[in-house]
Amino acid sequence: MPPRPPSASRRRLLLSVVGVTAGLWLCSATAVLWVAARDRAAPSDAIVVLGAAQYRGRPSPVLRSRLDHAVGLYARGLAPQVVLTGGIAEGDTASEAAVSRRYVMGAGIPESALLLENEGRTTSQSLRAVAQLLGARDRERVILVSDPFHLLRAGIVARRHGLTVRTSPTSTGDLLGRIARQPSYFFSESVKAPVAFLFEW
Repeated sequence: MPPRPPSASRRRLLLSVVGVTAGLWLCSATAVLWVAARDRAAPSDAIVVLGAAQYRGRPSPVLRSRLDHAVGLYARGLAPQVVLTGGIAEGDTASEAAVSRRYVMGAGIPESALLLENEGRTTSQSLRAVAQLLGARDRERVILVSDPFHLLRAGIVARRHGLTVRTSPTSTGDLLGRIARQPSYFFSESVKAPVAFLFEW
């Protein structure tokens, strides 16, 4: 049999690479949805709320959804403390954590139950600081609150920093509709999540 021309070999290699890449992405996307669809909240040492944008001292709809969910978990008695995260974005005068603090206190959580992480501007930065903050208090079991698609990656990062994690998404319903509304967000998290196993970002 004559040897295959180089172009045929390159096509086979390209198809193999594309196939493997697509398979890995499909596994990651399935894992993102698996975590997004399940609320694993259980008694823990603290509820950790990942930060999101705030506008002139008011939580954005995304942040408000996370905070409302955390308030509900606290009201159920699942943890004695709530950790609010998020630093100061460019152009802001208050941190996301400080804005979150005012909001949850208005919703009935006492100041004595709150801890703030005011410096982090990324998921990794915030969770590294949270692990240090809670480790100093010998509290490592956390309920991690964020958007459904974010939680797989956030959980990976939190575990890397030594936290025992139970994920609790802000919503577990209509995930397909959420994908349709936020396709780029879903795709981004499905790519970032496996990378988080290897690198911090």
